[in-house]
Amino acid sequence: MERVGLYPGTFDPVTMGHLDIIGRAMKVVDRLIIGVAVSEAKKPLFALGERLAMLQEECAGLAGPGLAKIEIRTFDKLLMHFAEECQVSVIIRGLRAVSDFEYEFQMTAMNEQLNREIETLFLMADVKHQAVASRLVKEIARFGGDITPFVTPMVKKHLLEKYKV
Repeated sequence: MERVGLYPGTFDPVTMGHLDIIGRAMKVVDRLIIGVAVSEAKKPLFALGERLAMLQEECAGLAGPGLAKIEIRTFDKLLMHFAEECQVSVIIRGLRAVSDFEYEFQMTAMNEQLNREIETLFLMADVKHQAVASRLVKEIARFGGDITPFVTPMVKKHLLEKYKV
């Protein structure tokens, strides 16, 4: 039976931390769906199409023996409803700090009430990515700081264009 995982997020923008979790998740499932949340309430800096394009470009080279195939899809509904629609067996979440755990613990408990058949797998962020958050990367970029350690050159280019830095 194919093991299908779902890694959801806003990816506004995709960071080195996201890419680390994607790469590691590809080792534990057969097919990895990266679910890009529309998230209009969060007022994303990048339009949905831009976020999709950046993810597609960053994930294009992630393939190899023993690694999951990647599929990138958008969603604008409850995460659990999207997970059911995609017929996933596991939702993959990255954890950076205790504050992430508290939020994710509550979300997992609620999701379990909606569907006990779908597990949640937490992957700890690599130490060098534990402080990386899209929101902080955007703030650093907006004020002309160096975001090189946090995003790929392509994402950096898009951020600097957005902020006209």
